[in-house]
Amino acid sequence: MSAPKSLRQKMHELVFKTDTTAGNTFDLVVIGLIVTSVSFVVLESVDSIATQHHSFFQRVEWAFTILFTFEYLLRIYAAKNRWRYITSFFGLVDFLAIFPTYLSVIIPGSHNLLIIRVLRLMRIFRIMEMGHFVREGGIVVSALKASRIKIFIFLSFVVIASVFMGALMYLVENGHNPEIENIPEGIYWAIVTLTTVGYGDAIPVTGRGKLLASIVMILGYAVIAVPTGIVTAEISSRVLSPRKKENAKCLRCNNIDHHENAEFCYHCGESLEDLQD
Repeated sequence: MSAPKSLRQKMHELVFKTDTTAGNTFDLVVIGLIVTSVSFVVLESVDSIATQHHSFFQRVEWAFTILFTFEYLLRIYAAKNRWRYITSFFGLVDFLAIFPTYLSVIIPGSHNLLIIRVLRLMRIFRIMEMGHFVREGGIVVSALKASRIKIFIFLSFVVIASVFMGALMYLVENGHNPEIENIPEGIYWAIVTLTTVGYGDAIPVTGRGKLLASIVMILGYAVIAVPTGIVTAEISSRVLSPRKKENAKCLRCNNIDHHENAEFCYHCGESLEDLQD
């Protein structure tokens, strides 16, 4: 018979374990508080609203700060290695989420540091530790890692194309367009156009410039389509790729055409659970 769990062990499961109902609920409540808190920070940045409801925002901020302080101390208490948690990325973010409010009391004029409260939003990334997100997150991360060389090569092409098109635009617009008077301005125009951002602060005025701009605009679609296609293909290959032949063969019909996440044979319905090692 196992020994009863101590209070600290129970708190550790509640605060750090996302594969339990209580831990899952705790994280969702904290995430809801974070989103609400950041929403108030955003509203407080609007002068007309902040001036009219200044005292209300102060009370709300202190309420959130006390709640997050309690949560931070609870995490320190429940952590197996307290110093490791305090110095970890999420530990530092948890501390910075409450530090500015207390600092504003000690040091007058430090109110501007309260914008650091937006760091609370980063704590939502804890959701990636929740059980049903782990596998999906792993697929995305592995696909990005597998695609990094292809994406790097493509981005290198984009940079080279931007420099080339920017220099070419400078040659055809020089002396006619005050907005593109040197190559760096031409490169800036090329990047803005090639990425389909289109600020409109630099516009070609000559016929040759407009023709070149049309070509760059068409190429701009590739900037979005190519990297998206590369990553999507990698994700699809991980979700829908066939099993290894030695693990995928159906015992009843000997078929090997099964998806990686299949539980039953596509042809005869035989269970494949025993084949998943």
